[in-house]
Amino acid sequence: MFGFSLTAIYLTVLIVMASCTLIYLVFADLADGVAEGIPYLDPAVILSFISITAAGGYLLERFTSLTSIVAFIIAIIIAAILTALLYFFLLVPLRSAEVSLVYTDASLEGQTAKVIIPIPVDGFGEIIIESINGIISKRAASYQGEEIPYDTKVLIIEVKEGTAFVTSYDKGFSHT
Repeated sequence: MFGFSLTAIYLTVLIVMASCTLIYLVFADLADGVAEGIPYLDPAVILSFISITAAGGYLLERFTSLTSIVAFIIAIIIAAILTALLYFFLLVPLRSAEVSLVYTDASLEGQTAKVIIPIPVDGFGEIIIESINGIISKRAASYQGEEIPYDTKVLIIEVKEGTAFVTSYDKGFSHT
């Protein structure tokens, strides 16, 4: 074909696709937004399908006596099966396991935290909130205007302008 043997074409396509895969790994975050709503146009799926087809075609041409068209069809079938397995058993679970570190101030209300810098009567201290996403530190003030010592467990009542208003968790919240 075009003056080249099919094994040379398959090998060239395989090398080019391997290079594209390496480039994709570096710039994956940029490329992921291109076809966001269409899962089968995922660059990882397309690159793996073409790479597996080229590798299968090369191996079948080189080591079997099958005709070129039969070898190509078998390579496509093998690539379709392996790419589907890759997509459903590797890519989909990895993407759904992605954890977001984003939180809102409203989502912190009602959670418990620990005081790491004591909170004075009319000043600010600091608390840490432990969650599945990690540890969040936040500026804190007493909701009831009381001093809260270091290492006290507190309840976040509300968060305004980046400051968590807290009360001692052991005492609980009371309307005074």
